[in-house]
Amino acid sequence: MRIRSAFGPAVTAAALVGAALVSVAVADDDETLPPPREEYKGRRIAQTMHWTGAEWLLRETREDEENPAKLLAWLDLEPGQTVCDLGCGNGYHALRIAKIVGPKGRVIGVDIQKEMLTLLAERAKAAGVDNVEPVLGGVADPNLEAGSCDVILMVDVYHELSYPERILKRIREALEPRGRLVLVEFRAEDPEVPIKKLHKMSKAQILKELVPNGFRLDGELDDLPWQHAMAFVRDDAPAD
Repeated sequence: MRIRSAFGPAVTAAALVGAALVSVAVADDDETLPPPREEYKGRRIAQTMHWTGAEWLLRETREDEENPAKLLAWLDLEPGQTVCDLGCGNGYHALRIAKIVGPKGRVIGVDIQKEMLTLLAERAKAAGVDNVEPVLGGVADPNLEAGSCDVILMVDVYHELSYPERILKRIREALEPRGRLVLVEFRAEDPEVPIKKLHKMSKAQILKELVPNGFRLDGELDDLPWQHAMAFVRDDAPAD
């Protein structure tokens, strides 16, 4: 097992800025993996949120701070699609997406902490949602089938990846030819966003990391309260 630090529970954005660090035990995908990265392309990699802080993901203020309805409308999801919520936590977005894609669609909720997946399953059962599939991912492999996803959504997750190149390679393989990878990150460009610096990313940094790993920018959403969203397709995706 590898022990990694993470910030623990917090109830407000201000509290998050100074949140205490706790430990996350993450099983290695492969004993031959090199040590996890501490930085990538000039950016320090943030620590993973521990599952004991999962209640913070459901805070009442999140609606105002992130406007998930606007984000999901922008994604323009369709019934019958397969969407992966990568780094799904306890399912804040996954359960909403499940209702959009409908009974013929599928939501794959991937997390590296099995406790998060247990919380996801409990919330799905309580909500009567049966088209969400919890998947235990690894630190270097999300365990997604090749060509299986129409959309892979990562909300406030990418900046925590300790093996970004390996994960992006697997994501690229998991997308169907016209599939989209959507990164949602707190805006590093905005000092008024009250989130710790390591848990923010600029659009320039995202492009610096995604483009060399086989992706091209396909769309942007800039008017969320605290975040920006960037949609990517594979660099070999057919042009519309």
